[in-house]
Amino acid sequence: MVFSGGGARGAYEAGVVRYLVEALPRRLGKPPRFDIVCGTSVGAVHACFLAGSAHLGEERGQRLVDFWRSMRIEEILPLGRRDLLELPRRLLGLRRRARSGGAALHPERLYGLFDTSALERLVLRSTPWRSIHPNIKKGLVEAVCVAATEIATGRVAVFLESASPTLPGWTRDPSVVAVPTRLGPSHALASAAIPLLFPSVRIDGAYYADGGLRLNTPLAPALRLGADRVLVVTLQPSAQAVHEAALTSADAGNYSSPTYMFGKLLNSVMLDHLDTDLARMQLMNEMLGDGMEAFGPDFLPRLNRVATERRGQRFRIIDELVIRPSADLGALAVEVLESTPHVRDRSLLFRLAMRGMEGGEPSAEPDLLSYLFFDGEFVAPLAELGFRDAQQREEELVAFFSDDPGVAEP
Repeated sequence: MVFSGGGARGAYEAGVVRYLVEALPRRLGKPPRFDIVCGTSVGAVHACFLAGSAHLGEERGQRLVDFWRSMRIEEILPLGRRDLLELPRRLLGLRRRARSGGAALHPERLYGLFDTSALERLVLRSTPWRSIHPNIKKGLVEAVCVAATEIATGRVAVFLESASPTLPGWTRDPSVVAVPTRLGPSHALASAAIPLLFPSVRIDGAYYADGGLRLNTPLAPALRLGADRVLVVTLQPSAQAVHEAALTSADAGNYSSPTYMFGKLLNSVMLDHLDTDLARMQLMNEMLGDGMEAFGPDFLPRLNRVATERRGQRFRIIDELVIRPSADLGALAVEVLESTPHVRDRSLLFRLAMRGMEGGEPSAEPDLLSYLFFDGEFVAPLAELGFRDAQQREEELVAFFSDDPGVAEP
C-alpha cells in the first residue's frame, strides 16, 4: 500500500482507507491484508496509522475519517494579524533557533511560517504509535516506511521498520538511502514538513523536510521491500490531465500573485514521477513475460538465481492498481469555501482566500488553498470523494486482494 503527499488533500486517502477496511471486506469475506505500507508527507501519517491500527477492526476507517473531520483551520493553522507582521522576520531567517516540544514524543523543530503545534498534537493522538512495533512483531504487517528529505544533503531518507533482521538489496542510487529504525511520530512529522510553511524536524542530529520534494509517491521502496502487488493512492490526476487542465485555466493575470505561484510550485513538487515509474514497471513486466514465452517457464527462476546472488533482489511480475481523484481538488476547495457559512467570521486564511473570489471572479489560489484547507468543511467531502472513487473500483479491488489477483471472486 503506497500513499502520496499533498497536505490537506490527504483526507482523500482517508476516504479510500475507510472503504478498504470497512466496505471491501464484505465482498472479500475477510479484511484485506497490507503486508507493506509506505507513505510520504501526509501519506506517511496514513502509512503509520494503517500499521499501528492493524490489530483493530473495520472501525479504524471511520476513526481516521473522524480525525480529519474534527479539524478546524483556526486551531490547526492559527493566523492572526500579529502572525502576518512576523512573516517577514521568519522569511528573513531571524528565528532560526530550534525549539523542543517539551514531551518525549515531540521532536525538535525549526520554525516555519505557520505554527503547526495543534496539527502535531492531533497527529500524535490520531495514530496508535506504540502499536506499530508490536503489530510488526506479531506479523500483522511486514514492513512500514516513510520518506523524508534531509535538508543538508537533499537526499531522501526512507525510514524503515521491518520484521526482517536484514535489509534487502536496496538501491545503487546514493540520493535515496534506507534508514532502519523504530518508527515514531518524529519520522511522519518530518516527512510531512512542507518546506517554508511547516517546521522542519530534527532526527538524530539532522533536519528533515517533506519527502515529496524528491519522492512524493514512494513506489520504489515498496518494490525493494519485495511487494508483488502494489495499491497506490495518489492525490494527483494523471500528468496528462494536469497538463490539459492547466492550459485550459491558465490566466497570465494570475502570474503576478505570489500565492498563485506558490500553489503551482507545490503542484510541481507533488506531481512526481509516478506515471514514469509505473510505465517502467509495466515495461519490465512485459520483458519478463516475453522471456518466459521465448525461453520457457524456467527462464525467471534461472534469472533470479543470478540476480539474488549479485544484488540480493529477484525479478518478478508486479500487479498494480492506482486510485486517483475523479475531481479537481483545487476546484473542490473553492466550491467548499464559497458555500461555507459565515466564512468572513472565521480564519484569516479564509478571508484572504475569499478576496480572490470577490466580484464573482474565480480564486487565483485554489491549489494553495487545497493544500492548506485543514478544516472539516473541506476534508469531509474530500474523504467522501475518496470513498466513492474506491467504491467505483470495487471489482478491481476484489481481484487485487484475492489469492489470484487475475480473477475476481464472485
